[in-house]
Amino acid sequence: MTGRRILLLASTVLGMALTGALGRWQLERAAEKQAVLATEQAAQILPPVDATALVAARSAADVGALAQRKVLLQGQWIGARTVYLDNRPMGQRSGFYVATPLRLAGGGGDVLVLRGWVPRNFDDRLALPQVETPVGQVHVSGRVLTRVPSLFALGQESPGPIRQNIDLPAFARETGLPLSAAVVQQTGGPSEGLERDWPPLVSGADTNYSYAFQWFSLCALMGGLFIWFQVVRPLRSNRRRRSGP
Repeated sequence: MTGRRILLLASTVLGMALTGALGRWQLERAAEKQAVLATEQAAQILPPVDATALVAARSAADVGALAQRKVLLQGQWIGARTVYLDNRPMGQRSGFYVATPLRLAGGGGDVLVLRGWVPRNFDDRLALPQVETPVGQVHVSGRVLTRVPSLFALGQESPGPIRQNIDLPAFARETGLPLSAAVVQQTGGPSEGLERDWPPLVSGADTNYSYAFQWFSLCALMGGLFIWFQVVRPLRSNRRRRSGP
């Protein structure tokens, strides 16, 4: 075997090992996401969490243990701190997620609640939609989220009521509110001008399976090209020479 063929063989083996490893890693990530989804789906049928347990969850691990659990809260809306999260679709319509802090009854602290969705005014993109925010004690049923769903954004968020995302610790510093580390997604039928047809839970594993397929395909392509150009074609050429006149 010539030095050139040895170099090609080594490069092919290295490339196949790398792409194969990347494909296996994507399958492992998909399995992890499927496991998380199964855990969250199981949490949805557990008994509701009370406000005390929600406020007591401080670390990411604590909040993660409560993810997708039902929760029942009582308190007062802090309407002046309502934020409208832009570019959030629901039912193939564009609009806002409306997030308002809830001051828990009994001085238990404050919790940011994703109250629902409202369509936007396309004639005036800066116009705030009409949302009713009741005064006085309210009862809120929902599910625990580990964070506010976010979108890709360039630069820092503006301090106004219309924003792309909310960073919970930064929002707590901005408002001076003792916000819980968890977020609540309010459930139930439409009310107060808001819809709550939240998207179903998905694992996102399909993306990893797609990447895994691409890596394994590239791995097979490198092996196939090496066999074709370095084994099959030389053998066919030798046979032609031997069978020639």
